[in-house]
Amino acid sequence: MAKTEMKKDREAKGIFKDTAKSDTIKRVLKHIGAYRWLVLLSLVLSAVTVALTLYIPILIGQAVDLIIGEGQVDFDGLFRIFGIMAAVILVTAAAQWLMNAINNHITYRVAMDVREKAFCHLEILPLKYIDGHSYGDVLSRVITDVDQFSDGLLMGFTQLFSGILTIFGTLVFMFSVNPFIALVVVLMTPLSLLAAGYIAKKTFSMFQEQSEARGEMTSLINEIVENEKVVQAFSYEQKAEERFDKINSRLESCSLRATFFSSITNPATRFVNGLVYASVGIAGAAAAIHGLLSVGQLTSFLNYANQYTKPFNEISSVVTELQNALACARRVFDFIEEQQEEPDAASAIELKNPDGSMTLEHVSFSYNPEIKLLQDLNLKVKPGQKIAIVGPTGCGKTTLINLLMRFYDIQSGEIRVGNTGIQDITRDSLRANFGMVLQETWLKAGTIAENIAYGKEDATREEIIAAAKAAHAHGFIRRMEQGYDTLIQEEGSNLSQGQKQLLCIARVMLRIPDMLILDEATSSIDTRTEMKIQEAFQSMMKGRTSFIVAHRLSTIREADVILVMKNGNIIEQGSHEELLEKGGFYKNLYESQFAS
Repeated sequence: MAKTEMKKDREAKGIFKDTAKSDTIKRVLKHIGAYRWLVLLSLVLSAVTVALTLYIPILIGQAVDLIIGEGQVDFDGLFRIFGIMAAVILVTAAAQWLMNAINNHITYRVAMDVREKAFCHLEILPLKYIDGHSYGDVLSRVITDVDQFSDGLLMGFTQLFSGILTIFGTLVFMFSVNPFIALVVVLMTPLSLLAAGYIAKKTFSMFQEQSEARGEMTSLINEIVENEKVVQAFSYEQKAEERFDKINSRLESCSLRATFFSSITNPATRFVNGLVYASVGIAGAAAAIHGLLSVGQLTSFLNYANQYTKPFNEISSVVTELQNALACARRVFDFIEEQQEEPDAASAIELKNPDGSMTLEHVSFSYNPEIKLLQDLNLKVKPGQKIAIVGPTGCGKTTLINLLMRFYDIQSGEIRVGNTGIQDITRDSLRANFGMVLQETWLKAGTIAENIAYGKEDATREEIIAAAKAAHAHGFIRRMEQGYDTLIQEEGSNLSQGQKQLLCIARVMLRIPDMLILDEATSSIDTRTEMKIQEAFQSMMKGRTSFIVAHRLSTIREADVILVMKNGNIIEQGSHEELLEKGGFYKNLYESQFAS
């Protein structure tokens, strides 16, 4: 009974793999279909190349017949044949060069299209996908897997078409010379096909496992490189090496198995090819002895036997590469077909000049259905109010901000800006009316001026400098060698954490939106600069609705309303003085900062 279940399970997995593979091939062909005319031209050139290549053995056979017998060499005929051969070789070389150029164009255009589609899809994926998958795996799919896919596709275009045409073309030529010997070749052909087909079937799943292990390794390396200081600070090097060795060993194992099985293909087909060549030689010699073939025709036949069997070796290598390419392509296409962020409703409106009032009614949300977070949250925000959000770690402060910005959608209840529910507002216009400074800084590779103007690309240099002065960043920028034209390295690695945060603050001060969100915006800034920035914030927040997430409660004493959150609920709200008078959770939280 158990064996029957295992057999059914294996059959089900096999069907799943075959279906996945056929679906991947269909998707690849769909992308190639955009260049169907170039593909057709490549096929025509391939046919020309093969036809001319197969014509040369006939010329060689004719030349051999012209030199057989003492004193019977036909030099005029030989020179004529040599002239034809030279012309055929030149035309073949030109056709092959053009075919390869077209194949390169098709391959890299398809790879570019797939990578562009993957990157564009990354932009519309819901934030929960990004949060739920390692960055390294996403990078591996968009970069490494597309590269592997394009390499396999290029080899397929370059060798697969020519190989198949060579096989059929050779058969046509051989049947035209001697059908009996050609039939011997045909009868032995299934041996090569069976060998190559069996091995190809085995290697697909192995290459898929290899791609997944490669993605895990990219993810781990990305994690370690980005957090090398933390790794060294906590002496995590040994454990990091153990994790790396574990993944590396698994990658080695599946790569060796994939390579071993794929490398069997060539020797197996070569063995069969040797049998075919020997059979042709024996049958051809017997036919020549009985006067059924001339020596020149036998020479042509032996050449054809080589040319007939050679594509099987090439195709077997191509099939191996294609298995790898298809495994990588499947990972990329699976990524592209991930459920995208729910698009804006067709009736969604553009949010323009909001008054800043917001209402949250019976809002509930949790990342994991089994772990409750925000439950029946209610809040009314008046225009221009400064709303501070405080509470212990994990209470839902940042989650509330994510819901206001629609990085995540609420599961029940309603959030309104003015009188309009945010579900009825386009995401772009909603987010454009919020200015956001987070604790985690993000800077792109580019100049300091470009980073400040990230949300307002048409900003003038004067506006950029004014924003930097308001954020108290002008001083350190001016001291840099190239000032505002200083290039920032990846993730701003040539700046301190405080300097990066000042640039992020300047970015918001350049736009001055209608509503503000400050999530621990000054956490990496020294106390003196923080006091100056708080003054700039106070000035910027006048007349604007502002949400301030803070751990240092001394920074939110001037807030109009302080929301105290715990376990996803607002347990207290009021001004700083009102909450202290209540003597509740906020008072304990506030006084704990000054406890000895």
